[in-house]
Amino acid sequence: MSSYSEDDMTAMFAHMNALNAELTAAGEWVDGQGLGGPSRVKTVRAASDGRPQVSDGPAQPGHILAGYWLVDVTSEDRALEIAARASACPGPGGKPGNDPVEVHAIPGDPTQT
Repeated sequence: MSSYSEDDMTAMFAHMNALNAELTAAGEWVDGQGLGGPSRVKTVRAASDGRPQVSDGPAQPGHILAGYWLVDVTSEDRALEIAARASACPGPGGKPGNDPVEVHAIPGDPTQT
């Protein structure tokens, strides 16, 4: 987001706040947070003795989780619709960023795949 102008940041937050308000009004909002950028990420793996091995940055360079939404929706189609709205968030110059958004189902039964 270092390439975002002040206007770009305003547009991005307006888009996300509008989406959050829609989800809240629809009773679909459960939780959501923006996360710190790459400089705030730590990757942890267990060493052979079980102690944490910590490195700075994301596990896969160039990949960053910017935030998350936890929603309670009636269908996968609705979850995909929300993800597309998030992906269309304005980026630099006000153009839709079309950044990838992953959708993960939370199964009621942890043995489900």
